[in-house]
Amino acid sequence: MKIVVACDHRGFKAIEQVKAIIAQLNHECLDFSPAGDSPVDYPDVAYHAAVAVSTHKAEGAILVCGTGIGMSIAANKVKGVRAALCFDELSAQISRQHNDSNVLCLSGDLLGSSALRKIVETWLTTDFVGGRHQRRVDKIHSIEEGIDPREMKD
Repeated sequence: MKIVVACDHRGFKAIEQVKAIIAQLNHECLDFSPAGDSPVDYPDVAYHAAVAVSTHKAEGAILVCGTGIGMSIAANKVKGVRAALCFDELSAQISRQHNDSNVLCLSGDLLGSSALRKIVETWLTTDFVGGRHQRRVDKIHSIEEGIDPREMKD
């Protein structure tokens, strides 16, 4: 799987660990992070990474900023992106199984090395289960098209 990674200055240390995990799991990593740890605005890198996912240049992305909140908000503005902010293995698992998340957002400030590893590994190794959850993901797509999801037929 081809995975884009990107961070702002507060996610710089964590993204290095994320890249190592991706490599250990034999995935291809495309690093869209700025060089060094100089200040950078998270919407800039979140947009670049999210567009790569929405245009199918990558199957997924992992974004890291101080809390993960800004990256999540920015990435979710890109059509076709389902970014999930995760702080534990369960949220990472459910985001993939039920929501078919294609972007994982993480906190560089609030997650320790062990938690970060478990979350990334879980997210990268969990598949979407489909079924009743596909209907819900389809409703998310309808919202992107400006359609009230309550109007969708089963």
